[in-house]
Amino acid sequence: MSHETEERRIDEESVRRSGAPGEVSAPAPAVDPALVAERVAAVWRIESPRIVGALTRFVGDFAQAEDLAQEALAEALEQWPAEGVPRNPGAWLTAVAKRRAIDGWRRRERYEERVAAIAHDLEAERAAEAEAPPYDPDRIDDDVLRLVFVACHPVLSREARVALTLRVVGGLTSEEVARMFLVPVATVQQRVVRAKKTLAEAGVAFEVPPRAELPERLDAVLGVLYLIFTEGHAASGGEDWMRPELSREALRLARIVAALLPREPEAQGLVALMELAAARFPARTDAEGNAVLLADQDRSRWDLGAIARGRAALERADAIGRGRGPYALQAAIALEHDRAASVEDTDWAAIVAVYDALAELSGSPVVALNRAVAVSMADGPAAALELVDALAGEPRLALSHLLPSVRGELLARLGRDEEARAEFELAAERTQNARERAVLLAKASGRG
Repeated sequence: MSHETEERRIDEESVRRSGAPGEVSAPAPAVDPALVAERVAAVWRIESPRIVGALTRFVGDFAQAEDLAQEALAEALEQWPAEGVPRNPGAWLTAVAKRRAIDGWRRRERYEERVAAIAHDLEAERAAEAEAPPYDPDRIDDDVLRLVFVACHPVLSREARVALTLRVVGGLTSEEVARMFLVPVATVQQRVVRAKKTLAEAGVAFEVPPRAELPERLDAVLGVLYLIFTEGHAASGGEDWMRPELSREALRLARIVAALLPREPEAQGLVALMELAAARFPARTDAEGNAVLLADQDRSRWDLGAIARGRAALERADAIGRGRGPYALQAAIALEHDRAASVEDTDWAAIVAVYDALAELSGSPVVALNRAVAVSMADGPAAALELVDALAGEPRLALSHLLPSVRGELLARLGRDEEARAEFELAAERTQNARERAVLLAKASGRG
């Protein structure tokens, strides 16, 4: 195939899919630029993973792909107010970005080399498709999934993975990410820039890991999404008890991963955990944003649809038949809470049993602390206090507010009020969240 023929085929395919830049579904009057900006933002939020993923495959460079996508967004903001919004905005943006890539190759005298490579890749794909069996369970051809694994690559720091995942896979702006994590916009931008540079220097391939490497790499992906969700569920700092928009974004991304990897039980388990935890969000704060603890929540406000979705996701994880991992076990605990009519009606013995399995898997002191809380409900505060005191030397809890907070609860239930007050005050000093501090101080004063 000649270079000219291949160029024409690339352009014709772009036009067929999206309409040429400027083509709209009907003669279009001028559109309010503010409305167009809202539409562009919405399209980017929904389509950005597919756009950046397709461009990464096209140009062979992740950082360049996102730059091209941003240039296409800028062009949309210029053209769409005058020409109208295309029939398929996502495909329009992809087509414009591809054409900018071709222009760049021409300017850098790499055009013929790159087009030849694309032609070779297309022929190879066609040959592979012709020879491939009807279904290969180890083959995952999805640009979004590849993009998720790139953004969560182990070569990046945890902070970089989170920023890049929300920025590129989640389609959030740097300003939105900064607002979610209460850091300066410049910090987010620097993390993203450094992450791209690190990926480029490490030569990270745009691919889903081989099946043998998938569990380890998938753990990194799910870990990032879990971290984002938990920060939204109980904010580590700031004035808000929760940041539900952060949790909702993590849940949206987790659903994508679970849909793309339907035979991975922990992907389904994480979705189950998020759905079942998010079901209680409507009742976790009052009208002023103050924290409402589990025992005081109006359970009629819990989201029954989310509970049903979470239960279904946990059933999908179990049906795979590979046992429950940490996320599925946590989902099972959340389900016990969600289906109980009250704190008193909760099957605390069942929750302790699940925590036993979770503690064996994770070895986490936080899991051990949560297990102690469940033991206090099943067997009484005295038995639980022994477990909590055994964690006193755990270095990973040394500066956390969690240990004195739980210890204060147990001491209060045992009538050791002065000791409880001291523990609540210590916990209040350690927490960085203003709403949580207020709850702890209220308990210290006997009003909690």
